[in-house]
Amino acid sequence: STVQKSKVLSSERRKELAKQAKITKEERRAQIDGRHRYLIARLADGIDLSEQQVEDTIISDDKFQLIEQFFAPNGLKKLLFFYQDILQQKSNASLRPDGSTNNLPQKKLFITMGSTEDFRGTCAFFLRTSDEVITASNVSQEVNFGMFDCTNGNILQGLEFFLSQIMIPALKSQQNWGAVKEGLKNNQIQEFLYAVDRFVGTLSSSRQNIEDKIQLTKVDIDVYVRNLQNPSDYITAG
Repeated sequence: STVQKSKVLSSERRKELAKQAKITKEERRAQIDGRHRYLIARLADGIDLSEQQVEDTIISDDKFQLIEQFFAPNGLKKLLFFYQDILQQKSNASLRPDGSTNNLPQKKLFITMGSTEDFRGTCAFFLRTSDEVITASNVSQEVNFGMFDCTNGNILQGLEFFLSQIMIPALKSQQNWGAVKEGLKNNQIQEFLYAVDRFVGTLSSSRQNIEDKIQLTKVDIDVYVRNLQNPSDYITAG
């Protein structure tokens, strides 16, 4: 029948797609060199996954090409990874009475541009320090790695923690400031650190203001109005 033929074609199509995906993964695996190994090792350490798990995830990612764009001369300035819960539909899931399927949250690591997916987990990022081509020999000097956590959905809190507990202490303990010979004694460096401190303070205040939202309470309006006896009472109440 037509339906049966359609099912056979659909099954063959799935097999073909799976075959193509496997070929693509193996081609990407063959491309992995010291640069990729550096990224993989940093991610594995930071997110507490094995390097093999990270590698398998990366070569399966549909944004794999962003890694090559990051390595290229004058390439992408940043490379972002999110590690967070993603709803995974079970392959043998049956429909519930209301017509929905049984989706289970599952942690997933994936490459992102950072602008299309909601961020509610851990962000791992790599930043270039120059426009030079990234090679296996210079990747550790040309690329910085960092992470910040947003597992509770509070990005401001995650950023505040990252800056106050990781970045600022690192900056204040840094001895080498490149061409600035005076280092931390230099006025511009001190102004910069002061500005970062002030920014973190503003960030903290903003977060607290959001968390301490105005709570409206229910008022018995009848009792309230009955207590208004003359015009001055109305003026005071207003």
